[in-house]
Amino acid sequence: MRLLIASSFLAASTVAAITTPAAADSMADAKAIIEQHRAMPVFEAPGEPFDAKACMANKKVLSIPISMTIPFNVELQKAMATAAEEVGFTYTTWDNQLKIDQWVQGISQAISQKYDVIDLAGGLNPEVLGPQLGEARAAGLKISTTHFYDVTQPAVASVDYSGKVDFTGAGKLLAAWAYVQTEGKPNVLIIGSSDVLPSIPFVKSIQDELKTLCPDCVQKHLDVPVSEWATKIQSGTQSALLADPSINYILPIYDSMSQFVVPALRITGSEGAVKLASFNGTPFVLDMVREGQVEMDIGESLGWAGYAAIDNIMRMLCGKPEVAKLNVPLLVFDKDNIQTAGVPANFNDGYGDAHLDGFRKLWKLK
Repeated sequence: MRLLIASSFLAASTVAAITTPAAADSMADAKAIIEQHRAMPVFEAPGEPFDAKACMANKKVLSIPISMTIPFNVELQKAMATAAEEVGFTYTTWDNQLKIDQWVQGISQAISQKYDVIDLAGGLNPEVLGPQLGEARAAGLKISTTHFYDVTQPAVASVDYSGKVDFTGAGKLLAAWAYVQTEGKPNVLIIGSSDVLPSIPFVKSIQDELKTLCPDCVQKHLDVPVSEWATKIQSGTQSALLADPSINYILPIYDSMSQFVVPALRITGSEGAVKLASFNGTPFVLDMVREGQVEMDIGESLGWAGYAAIDNIMRMLCGKPEVAKLNVPLLVFDKDNIQTAGVPANFNDGYGDAHLDGFRKLWKLK
């Protein structure tokens, strides 16, 4: 995750908007994508039912998140621990503060205490720990990842099962949203972080969907490593807005980036004229939606994600097929439904609780 910043602004020529059957079809397609993600989520089983309690008897899972200083990881771990407790097996979260030596220590602990699984969660890249994971597998442990790879990305050879996320689906939704909200004339600044592996297909899905919806529309890409968000996003956004005052939409791929985008809008006098939409459903950003600073945020219930992650880990230990992706719905939060996310917002309100009954039945707990 140590890549040099590669900031580029790709300009394209604008053309006069013409109402054509193709444009009408594109608008209908984009609106359909959005409406699909406005409905209250329903549970779709990711695989066949199985007797989880019997299969997981005496099993032990140790999960190593990328850092327990990140609220996202804290909430995801809480949900995974709750799901494991329902089934009745040992689940341990390895507390750490984003340090490689702490991750290595966690793997050593799992080996010495004879755990069955090491799960790398919430963005921890298994390639960083190749030799250690090799040692764990040689000792008979299985390796899983949770909420790291995009559905289009294969896991590395050191990983047995991977709980993948539909980042590309979120990208298509963001592109559709910008297209509809600008009445088919988006001039978009996409802000990504290519040092985070799934960010690469995520950004590409936005770019490709915009090209599909309107081949002549303008889009630019600002790439900022995570370690430089606080110092580079605001300045990069300001530079883009000053270089092209016709930018009308900004799409930061991770919603925590928004806190650095909004000041750039204020400084350049672009507030109100330039809208903002993103992905993750982070509570403080959902509060920004309620306050009108962000127009839309795609949310994912971390309570649901935790249960889905445990489901995939158990399928690995129980000899069941790996799930294609974590069955966590993506839900649009905007001014029309933002109150359902809580005041202040939290990671789980607004999604319903269909996953609880769904997974309990799937695991034959009821």
